[in-house]
Amino acid sequence: MKPILSRLGLAGLLLLPALALAHPGAGAPHGHSAFLTGLLHPLTGTDHLAAMLALGVWSALAVRPAWLAPAAFVLMLAAGALAGLAGLVVPAVEPMIAASLLVIGLLLARRQQLPLVLAATLAGGFAFFHGVAHGTELSASSPLPALGGMLAGTLLLHLAGMALGRYLLHRQRVLTAATGGAVALLGSALLLGMA
Repeated sequence: MKPILSRLGLAGLLLLPALALAHPGAGAPHGHSAFLTGLLHPLTGTDHLAAMLALGVWSALAVRPAWLAPAAFVLMLAAGALAGLAGLVVPAVEPMIAASLLVIGLLLARRQQLPLVLAATLAGGFAFFHGVAHGTELSASSPLPALGGMLAGTLLLHLAGMALGRYLLHRQRVLTAATGGAVALLGSALLLGMA
């Protein structure tokens, strides 16, 4: 268990310097750099990062099959990002992202199992709002490579969360509850900040 956590931590530390590249500036990236920008983009916002990791952990602990909620999330994230790229105005994007943290955090804290359709619908519904937020920030000059990178980054975060759920939190109920509670508190704080 320790070697896996050490490797995940080391990989995260090695990616930290690249975070400065995650948001496109005046010179919009093209081709492979747009893919890298998209890949790193989900790591740049605490709200998105926490939601995607927490969804992976919750899926590993309470959703069967465990891949269902992350798959629904990635598919609807793509739909939301395409809607954002197309300029679709979706109301309450930020409050729904904050609500996703609150709900996913509570589900994780309780290790709450849901019927498969509800788990996929919940994950996909929240993902659409995350996607719209990301889609409006993607490079307009190279949206498909950036979108591909963003989806890959999201999938990697879900997989990291699932690995964390399987190898660490699976045996630690107190740590699971504390992690879920922290994510829920982050969502609550974001919601209160919008009020």
